[in-house]
Amino acid sequence: MGDTVKVSFPGGKIVEAARGTVVSTLTENFGPLQSPLAAVKMGNRIFPLSGRLEINSLIEPVCIDSPDGVDIYRRSLAFLLSIAGRELFPKRKLVIGHSLGYSYYYSFRDGKTPGEGEIAALGEKMLSLTGENLPITAEYLSFAEAAEIFRENGQTDTLLLLERRNRAAVPVNVCRGYTNLYIGPLVPNTGMLSAFELTAYEQGILLRFPGYGREIVDPFKDTPHLFSIYREYKKWGRIVGLRSVGELNRMVTEKTVKDFIRIAEAFQEKKLNEIADRVYQRRKDVKAILLAGPSSSGKTTTAKRLSIALMVMGIKPIAISLDDYYGDSSNTPLDENGQPDYECLEALDVPYLNQQLLSLFNGGEITLPVYDFKTGRRKESGGRRIRMERRSVLIIEGIHGLNDRLTGQIDRSVKFKLYVSALTQLGLDECNRIPTTDNRLLRRMVRDSQFRGAGASRTIRQWPSVQKGAWKHIFSFQDSADEVFNSALDYEIPVLKFYAEPLLRSIKPDEAEYSEAFRLLSFLDYFAPISPQLVPGQSILREFIGGSEFKY
Repeated sequence: MGDTVKVSFPGGKIVEAARGTVVSTLTENFGPLQSPLAAVKMGNRIFPLSGRLEINSLIEPVCIDSPDGVDIYRRSLAFLLSIAGRELFPKRKLVIGHSLGYSYYYSFRDGKTPGEGEIAALGEKMLSLTGENLPITAEYLSFAEAAEIFRENGQTDTLLLLERRNRAAVPVNVCRGYTNLYIGPLVPNTGMLSAFELTAYEQGILLRFPGYGREIVDPFKDTPHLFSIYREYKKWGRIVGLRSVGELNRMVTEKTVKDFIRIAEAFQEKKLNEIADRVYQRRKDVKAILLAGPSSSGKTTTAKRLSIALMVMGIKPIAISLDDYYGDSSNTPLDENGQPDYECLEALDVPYLNQQLLSLFNGGEITLPVYDFKTGRRKESGGRRIRMERRSVLIIEGIHGLNDRLTGQIDRSVKFKLYVSALTQLGLDECNRIPTTDNRLLRRMVRDSQFRGAGASRTIRQWPSVQKGAWKHIFSFQDSADEVFNSALDYEIPVLKFYAEPLLRSIKPDEAEYSEAFRLLSFLDYFAPISPQLVPGQSILREFIGGSEFKY
């Protein structure tokens, strides 16, 4: 192995550099960039600018306004707030929570609500740190050194994560004496982090940041329904002693996780029964339950389990799938790329749906349509004949369920809207959260492999489009729901890991999806695996891993 490496840049320029050269010293070879540089991509993997060159590489810029750059910016802001919290309140622990729109929710571990003065001081400290333009570096520490730093700093959740690692070198991010585990690259300096807001919210703080493609922080749009669900699950997590991944790993090590799985499933069953109770309370009015949620939120199993809970109360559910109300594919609207947009509301035969619903609600009998996805047309026959009885209720599942335009001819009083999503309450540690989207992506990846013959590369490649559709067609309506059901299970990622890791390892460095595969593998490395055999047959998780007692 020689002492130099060849570095290629977009456009064909090749530079020879000493092995071990810091990446940032070569970035001038990119030429003028339209926005600041957040990191680089080498061999389809994202590296911090403080990284070093060890092999011949093609280097591409990752700018701050790119999707990867936006994620880096937000992760860096969370790191910056952790520094500010540690310096201002060394005896209290500021802990990251869930996302809320374009915000992260924070609270103090002691449970005390931060005052306006404390929030203002944190904001001022963050601005001061950005003004100092401090370097943020990615480094390696010995296992013993990293453990000692986390122990001295009271980073107990981070210290617990180390119990899952046995490598001699521990990757960390460092700035101004603050050290935390390297979950992903951060921006090269604090001077790039000036766009943010800190505001009081409920019993905590919102760290607000710009949306995708934005340079400023937009006005806050509250989603109180979602927040109440997160708060309830966070409280439940504290009660059962599970707030972080390290605590979950300890349950696996101590062989108490089987009992926790029973508790988690029972708690979820309790929440479904409570929703069924609310439907029962409105049984004289409600004729249709409109169930919606983003991809891989577990809508289908939720509908099946809710049906059982309703039948216990004497209510007779009738399932209707919106997939059977697609219009002729030749009339499907096109998206901005000229491709058929099957996720838009106009792809459905909305007038026909409303016509059939009105007929049912007026005592008529209808034949449910059956859509043939091979021909792109509705079948002439074969649908079920249904009529609503006195105790009947429709359960209509589909991504547009919360959109009033779907059932515009139906009076609001007869509709019960249910939003389903996997809202993870666990955190990796005090500074690093688990994105809900990662949970759903892993679910979808495993399901695609198990039941749809699709590899992990295809799932990853399609995911941005799936997320775009969710923002456009689902998330904007989520707070109009009568109830929100959290389908996440705190133990599920260690189970999904059993299936996802081999799929992700099949993606090679020369594939464009390798960067995301590497990130997910690094993320999964912090979880102790849980055997799929421990998952109950009626669990929502079975919808994705197989072996469900339900038929799909």
